[in-house]
Amino acid sequence: MRFEEQLLMDLKAEIGARTERRRRVTRRLLAGGAVAGLAATAAIAIPLLAGAPAYAVTEQDDGTIRVEIKEFGDADGLEQDLKAAGVTADVTYLKPRTTCAPGRGEPVGGEPTTPGEWRGSVSYKAARPRTSGVDISPQYVGAGQTLVLEFAEKPYWKLKAQVIIGQVKPCTVIDDTSWGDQGGSEGQPPAGD
Repeated sequence: MRFEEQLLMDLKAEIGARTERRRRVTRRLLAGGAVAGLAATAAIAIPLLAGAPAYAVTEQDDGTIRVEIKEFGDADGLEQDLKAAGVTADVTYLKPRTTCAPGRGEPVGGEPTTPGEWRGSVSYKAARPRTSGVDISPQYVGAGQTLVLEFAEKPYWKLKAQVIIGQVKPCTVIDDTSWGDQGGSEGQPPAGD
C-alpha cells in the first residue's frame, strides 16, 4: 500500500470517528434537552392540575384572621380553615346581584335598625370587608355562635356578615335589589356599603 492510500484510509477513519462522536454528543444533548423540557412542563402543569387555592387564611399579630378571596369557590374548605383558627363560620358564595333571604337565624344583639346600631353591633365588629376579602375578629364570635359570611360575585363583590346565635338556616337565594344600578369600581361595594 502506498503512502497516499494509507493517508486516505486514515483520514476516512478519522472523519468517521468524529462523525460518530458528534452523533453521541448530539444524542446526549437532545436527551438532556428532552429531560429538561419534561421537567419544565411538569413544574408548570402540576400546579395547574392541582389548582391554586381559592382563598388564603392568615392569622395576624393583632389576633385578627385575614381571609383573602382569590375566587369564589371551596366554601366548605374555608369554613374548615376558619374553624381551625377558632371561628365557627357559614360561608356562602352567591351569583351577581343575588343574596340570601333574611331570617337565617337570630343575630347577636338583635337586628340593627339604624346605621348607628349597625356600627355598634357585634356583627359589624366581627367581620370587616377588605379589597380582596375580609378581616375577622374572633373575639366577637362566642361559643354557640356562627359567623355567617355571604359573598356576592361581580360585577361588584359584596359582603354580608352576621354573627348568629345557635343554628343557622340554609341560604335561600333571592334577587338582591338593594344595589339597583349603583356601584363602585369592579371589586368594590357601592359607596356606603
